[in-house]
Amino acid sequence: MATLVPSSEELKKESETPEKNFDYESDDDTEVVDAATGRSVSGYTRRDEKDMRRMGKQQELMRNFRRVSSFSFTVMLTATWEYLLIANTQGLTNGGLAGLWWSFVWSFFLLGLIMLSLAEMASMAPTSGGQYHWGAVSEFAPPKYQKPLSYLTGWMSALSWQAGNASGSFLTGSLIQALITINNPDYDPTNWQGTLLMFSMVLVLFLANVFGAKKLPVGQNFLVVMHCALLVVFVAVYAALAPHVSAADVFTTFTNDGNWASMGLSLMIGQITAIYSLVGSDAIAHMAEEVKSAGLSVPSAMIWSYILNGILAMFILLAYLFTLTSPDDALNDPTDYPFIWALKQALPDSTRGVTALTVLIFLLVIAANIDYNAATARQTWSFARDKGFPGHRWIAAVHPTLHVPVNSIALTCLITCLLALINIGSSIAFNAIISLQLVALMFSYTVSIGCVLHRRLTRPDLLPEARWSLGRWGVPVNAAAVAYAVFAFFWSFWPAGTPVDASSMNYGVVMFGGVGAMCAVSYWVQGRHVYKGPVATVVGREKDA
Repeated sequence: MATLVPSSEELKKESETPEKNFDYESDDDTEVVDAATGRSVSGYTRRDEKDMRRMGKQQELMRNFRRVSSFSFTVMLTATWEYLLIANTQGLTNGGLAGLWWSFVWSFFLLGLIMLSLAEMASMAPTSGGQYHWGAVSEFAPPKYQKPLSYLTGWMSALSWQAGNASGSFLTGSLIQALITINNPDYDPTNWQGTLLMFSMVLVLFLANVFGAKKLPVGQNFLVVMHCALLVVFVAVYAALAPHVSAADVFTTFTNDGNWASMGLSLMIGQITAIYSLVGSDAIAHMAEEVKSAGLSVPSAMIWSYILNGILAMFILLAYLFTLTSPDDALNDPTDYPFIWALKQALPDSTRGVTALTVLIFLLVIAANIDYNAATARQTWSFARDKGFPGHRWIAAVHPTLHVPVNSIALTCLITCLLALINIGSSIAFNAIISLQLVALMFSYTVSIGCVLHRRLTRPDLLPEARWSLGRWGVPVNAAAVAYAVFAFFWSFWPAGTPVDASSMNYGVVMFGGVGAMCAVSYWVQGRHVYKGPVATVVGREKDA
């Protein structure tokens, strides 16, 4: 029997329908079709339709992603081994070889608890909103705190994704400068040149996400093959061709080049490298309204991509660390990239070989940035749809023929360009941007998972059905996840080394506080009047709003 796509009037009517009318135990994953044409309207299933109706949302985007392409998209966006290899300066400075290895190991397992919690919430509420909506903040926070907590978490989640998006563009811009340096040792890279190169990368992201959106799922599976194949190449080059240090150096030699008061303190600050490389698997949740059978496909993609990327990263990290016979020389390489120094040790007489491998990893990072930009724009679009931002009508508009949030994509690119300006005046801009990303992200994790933990302990009967559930492990996993999120939040504020002055300060804390103040002003002036929070539209939860 054909099922029509719900109209806004139907959604309004449905919001007055008791939640029990929705059969979440149904295994009906057949596609919703247009009654007149018999064709799939947007590629979503009856189960997706039920989830959208329960959340009071109208299907506006095309569901082009399937289970495999969702997994591949998440693997490529996170790109753990690539980011770990090209952005490990802070870990090498604070912790050294052993510090970078062991901090990655513990971060992989502890951050995994957060991913498990988020995966379950994504199954409860498969919406592009993510943290500010996931069966936690808005639906399951204490009633009187639902709206302000949801609003604050929406802003912080948007901040984290926007900062993460800018960090990827920073890396691509600086990698271009590194490639020039490899082939022209007399080149003297400047920050303003790097910023202009970032702008060019942002243009690529905009064009790809606006005009190539329909093809975005198509190439993901091929890119994952390249992702794995290039890792094998790098491991082979490092393991077979480069000189090596001993196992004792890799696993037991810690360094404190940040000049902190103790090795333990230095190690805590250096762990940010590992955390930065591991976050991002929840990106597919922000694409949930473009995923077929999202309640199962999204959490599955989150967890399996996290596991695969973490394991692959361990292989490349070991191969890389064994090649660092002189970490100081690696940190002071003219390209500013220690992994390129290691390539030069493995291929001392082959500038072309070093260039080729750097170009290949550069191309994969661009692919990851395109995916990251897409997820960031969807998160921003979703929060604007719930009237969370000033100018929400413009931000939340969906192009009538492209079926993508073009304005949100444009805004995301503009914010990246604005953050890129930091690079002109500061040599530690990248550290500030990733700090901003992580503190905002961990804040949103703490609040959202904390709220679902609160509901689990007080009214577990109100938790919605989840096709991907933690079951009896929900409470301990959620509790440990909150504890780790708070832990990571605290250490993300610290600068990379001492002494701390205007040139070495971690300005992430300033930007975080500034955005928090903007959020408070926005809520007081506009948000408290127009923002109702997702709970206002969730079927059966209106009484808590």
